[in-house]
Amino acid sequence: MHRHKICIFGYGNHGKFIARGLDVENFDITIVESNKEYYQNAKNDGFENVYLLDVTNDDEIKTLTLTNDTQLVCVMDDEHLNVFLTLSLRSLYKDIYILSISDSINVTKKLKMAGANKVIDLYEVSANKIYNILDRPVATGLLEEFVLNKKGITFKEMVIPKGSFLDGKMVDDIDFASYEVLLVGMIDEEMGHSFVFITAGIEHKLDSGDTMVCIGYSDKLKEFEKLIAQTEEKL
Repeated sequence: MHRHKICIFGYGNHGKFIARGLDVENFDITIVESNKEYYQNAKNDGFENVYLLDVTNDDEIKTLTLTNDTQLVCVMDDEHLNVFLTLSLRSLYKDIYILSISDSINVTKKLKMAGANKVIDLYEVSANKIYNILDRPVATGLLEEFVLNKKGITFKEMVIPKGSFLDGKMVDDIDFASYEVLLVGMIDEEMGHSFVFITAGIEHKLDSGDTMVCIGYSDKLKEFEKLIAQTEEKL
């Protein structure tokens, strides 16, 4: 059976979760780090193909002998280093697929100019992403495996059941943070079964049958889903 080859540059705040999620799905993973502590963390977590390299040195990167069927993921904690690395990889490998992660619009623009095929902004949920999740609950494509890793933060759809303590409440009246989940948006049946972002500036009333899309850690999402089935909120 063919295993997708992934080379992850960075095993810090984001890279470790991506690597662990892909490992669960049996991807052929290579990890590259320039930080000795993160390098050792990857080794301690059981990854075999781990390299400690100076990612600013093209000659060291070339020792990896990357092929065009390997997909590269740039997730260095230092955003400036991440941009520089993306630029270097594109100059070395013209046809290889590069996915980079950004935390701001400014960095996103730089990464695209540097040659990244795909840039994921961690602090901005795209409408297309949400629609894909709603239309096809099963994760679609390799990109889903990067973002929705099983040990990190993920999305979950929840239908408000009849009799739920949420039924009839206004979104602003619910402290979602106290449950350690974030409400991203919802399908409001009263608004024509269309997806609405909660940041759209519209006052939203929750009703039974509405579908909420929440983000958070998997265990917290499951706990919250059980809670909304109750007729009375239990603190």
